[in-house]
Amino acid sequence: MSSNPVAETVASLMPRAKEELAALVAFKSVADFDQFPRSESEGAAEWIATALRTEGFQDVALLDTPDGTQSVYGYLPGPEGAKTVLLYAHYDVQPPLDETGWVTPPFELTERDGRWYGRGAADCKGGVLMHLLALRALKANGGVPVHVKVIAEGSEEQGTGGLERYAEAHPELLAADTIVIGDAGNFRVGLPTVTSTLRGMTLLRVKVDTLEGNLHSGQFGGAAPDALAALIRVLDSLRAEDGSTTVDGLAADSTWEGLAYDEEQFRRDARVLDGVELIGSGSVADRIWARPAVTVLGIDCPPVVGATPSVQAGARALVSLRVPPGVDAAEATKLLRAHLETRTPWGARVSVEQIGQGQPFRADTTSPAYQAMADAMAVAYPGEEMQYAGQGGSIPLCNTLAALYPQAEILLIGLSEPEAQIHAVNESVSPEELERLSVAEAHFLLNYAAG
Repeated sequence: MSSNPVAETVASLMPRAKEELAALVAFKSVADFDQFPRSESEGAAEWIATALRTEGFQDVALLDTPDGTQSVYGYLPGPEGAKTVLLYAHYDVQPPLDETGWVTPPFELTERDGRWYGRGAADCKGGVLMHLLALRALKANGGVPVHVKVIAEGSEEQGTGGLERYAEAHPELLAADTIVIGDAGNFRVGLPTVTSTLRGMTLLRVKVDTLEGNLHSGQFGGAAPDALAALIRVLDSLRAEDGSTTVDGLAADSTWEGLAYDEEQFRRDARVLDGVELIGSGSVADRIWARPAVTVLGIDCPPVVGATPSVQAGARALVSLRVPPGVDAAEATKLLRAHLETRTPWGARVSVEQIGQGQPFRADTTSPAYQAMADAMAVAYPGEEMQYAGQGGSIPLCNTLAALYPQAEILLIGLSEPEAQIHAVNESVSPEELERLSVAEAHFLLNYAAG
């Protein structure tokens, strides 16, 4: 990457970027204020606002979104008549989970084996740094050739939709010709990738009741309807024998046209135990990017320790359904709800409550912005060609922005490659990826302005 002034500038800025990422990771900015202090999220928001002001951004504001969190906004004017690009990242993070499972403290950025470890290092505080590095490199080499808007969300991981609702209420605020969502990741380290589809999701809480109260399992078991057994049965009906998702009326046979995902590679990425089979049918890419996937996220029932010999009167579960592109999430929710209600056995009483929902997303990869990004990726990753991948996860804001700005082109890039282990213990970011993707984003802005 030498003899490239932008790349040289980014390389020279990496020590500073590490210090800044360490400062940002130190904020315990989990947007669940029952678990973590609101002041931690507010501190992270203020840090980003200060960084934007330092870079010359105007109209920097902490936006109070309807879910009680703050998103950070700033505007950097470019040359007269230039296009406008919106750069997105989020500063809120997942809880650290089991802190004893971390080799080093989750909120202290720690270098180990060439990677930087810490909660949010890749998802998505590193994305904030990626945007800053790209803009600094351009400012040092002739200036930023487009108008830039930055939005850093404060509750993406909670899925509470604050920024979506704020954007809908203030549609002019985030209007742009192209939007770069810095919350995805390369297919693997060193392979430049744009994410062209996202699955949507729906989240339902299902409760099953059978008795007025728990009963002695010796005295009544065998005839008294067990609510936990009824719940287990209805949850099991959401999967075929091979583990494929089977929601009555929901198509599950779409195929993925794009980057193939080798089965052995997937086993390694997913850290599947030896001898344990993968579930579902079709290619791995079909299963995780093009088809629905149900997951039971939690069950309320007595824990094993302290359990009594009782027939359970009630039990409940939280069920997530990932919704593939081309399927309306509201329609999928209806089908899942109907399935849970009709498949509950023994006339047990069942109630289903919707907790959250986000639509799937599919980008137009034939647009000029995609060509500009492909050319930029080729510069940042010499000898590699940009790949198109799907992502099984959801970024509901993508659909909000696509609906608000139908002419805008939306690209998804980022630092969350498989080794990053986002959402798990020991999350980390590859500094090489941060460096190369910052170079790629800078060249993308140059190419896009020139186009």
